[in-house]
Amino acid sequence: MNVRRTAALIAAASLLVPAAGNAAAAGAPRGVQALSAAQTPAQLAAIAQRKALIAALQKRVKYVFVLYQENRSFDSYFGTFPGADGLFSRPRAQTPGFVQQIRNVDGSLSNISPFRIGPDQYAADTDDVNHSHPGLVAKVDVTSGGPQMDKFALEEETLKAGPTLTPLQVPLLWNYANRFTLFDHIFQSYLGPSTPGNLSIIGAQAGETQAALHPLFDYSDNGGSAAGVPVLNDNDPAAGPYDSGKTPAKTALNLTYATLPITLAGPLLPGIVANDSNPTADLADIKDDIGYVAHHGATWGWFQEGYSGEPLTSYISHHNAPQYFGYVANNNVERANLHGLGDFRTALQMQTLPRAGVFYVKGGYQNILGLKPVAPYAAVQTNFTGDDDHPGYSDAQISEAMVAANVNAIVRSKYWPQSAIIITYDDSEGDYDHVPPPLRSIGPGTGNVPADFLSDGPRVPLIVISPFAKTHVVEHSYGDQGSVVKFVDKVFGLTALSNLPDEQKARLAALIAGKANYGPDDDDTNGISDLLGGFDPGRLNGTTAPIPRSYASVPSWAISTLPQTSKIGCNSIGVRPVDYLQGVQNNIPADFNPRPATVPTQTTIAPASARRAVSKAMDPDD
Repeated sequence: MNVRRTAALIAAASLLVPAAGNAAAAGAPRGVQALSAAQTPAQLAAIAQRKALIAALQKRVKYVFVLYQENRSFDSYFGTFPGADGLFSRPRAQTPGFVQQIRNVDGSLSNISPFRIGPDQYAADTDDVNHSHPGLVAKVDVTSGGPQMDKFALEEETLKAGPTLTPLQVPLLWNYANRFTLFDHIFQSYLGPSTPGNLSIIGAQAGETQAALHPLFDYSDNGGSAAGVPVLNDNDPAAGPYDSGKTPAKTALNLTYATLPITLAGPLLPGIVANDSNPTADLADIKDDIGYVAHHGATWGWFQEGYSGEPLTSYISHHNAPQYFGYVANNNVERANLHGLGDFRTALQMQTLPRAGVFYVKGGYQNILGLKPVAPYAAVQTNFTGDDDHPGYSDAQISEAMVAANVNAIVRSKYWPQSAIIITYDDSEGDYDHVPPPLRSIGPGTGNVPADFLSDGPRVPLIVISPFAKTHVVEHSYGDQGSVVKFVDKVFGLTALSNLPDEQKARLAALIAGKANYGPDDDDTNGISDLLGGFDPGRLNGTTAPIPRSYASVPSWAISTLPQTSKIGCNSIGVRPVDYLQGVQNNIPADFNPRPATVPTQTTIAPASARRAVSKAMDPDD
């Protein structure tokens, strides 16, 4: 296949397909760009500077660590962070969804607005809420004017009372955000749950190009449960292992589109795929890619709690993205890149990581640090020991302790001087975020199910930590989970997934079918951030000293003792929440329960004795 000719056809076809949705949402460019006019001297200078920045990045960074957590919207964690596009950045009338309807117990409707929860509510432990594809589509409330972001409370209430409007502070994460670079316009790639986000972090998509090549595999329901592509639900991978040794009721299709494990292999790829036990099914959609990938100099690893001999009771199979791809699951060479979470710490300590690569780190249903929630309720003590930050089973403070423990391990290892650490999340949990996501791609619609928006979903947090990072910066550039793939492409000089011949063929088929913005989000022309805005040119080119280990390190006691007990709070890290600085009154509804399914009879406020013990733990004045 002539890849350049196909790319030109895509560029030409893009002129005929308007970008979906509201181009002004999040202040970011949308859609496939048209042909540009002649470049000005200033533009040429900017291009030269960018090339120099990428060259310096490739010289300095050899290890990319992605600490990939679960289910937090940007506003739920950083909606009151100074300098970020947050809940109080503009008047409430100009903040989408700040005032939402909620149904009272007598059936009447009233209004509700975001409120901050903290130690009095044991805010580290909240029940899960609806974050399915149809649920998120309903919550963001897409109208002809774009996403209104105003149905989070009302839609959740039809299922169960959930804490969807409750920003809280997580001091260890706030510390990283304050000291390094916080991105405040990174959106989840799809309106959907965990699995699409996990797939996107290695493939910059969840199967749109596979759907374009195989229209019969398009998802056939509303995206909530049926197998299909793009993947919009949490069906387990077709191949195990499965958490707790279960036999899954539903499994996803075998995924066959290209991901980073393909491009990172470079010229070694033909030898690697020769070990595939089912090549006819697994390699059909990448057969032209195999001979096209050229650059090599890195590898990859996926370290997930509960894998590789660790207890399966801690493992979550639908979070293991590489396992969805037959060319990984059915290949013993590729499967060797899948490890347990404990193996990551061992590899750092024993200095056994390969000479360069990208390494993903994920928690699970339990935690290997042996930590317990602070909340005194028996059900919380039993059910909230997880460390991947997913509400319903993970404790937020245990989860940030897991992140901090692994950041410390990287910082104290030989890999720190050549590293970039990315902390981010797979989806927004269905919790409120006020920034309307860009509407980039549309699903097929079948039978009685109308076409609906696939991407993007609400914002998620992303923090960059590196010896070469900018410090005390909030970066506003638009991106999604494909930004991580795009960054890896740049660091290791990889062919972008979007430029591979099989993906080009699929993208052209999608455009001819009238489907805009299908395919990998690591295309250089789509306006999606490659995260380079988080890096200091001076540190990369050597004119400014790299950040020392001590600056990035967290004291061990701050990890082993949770903030609610240690009293680490906003004052400890030198950051005051915006609502506190503005004197905003925090009105928590009297009947609010952050755990209606776990502790149905719990009152809003903890007992007085407990309040006295913990009331200062995350108070801005402590």
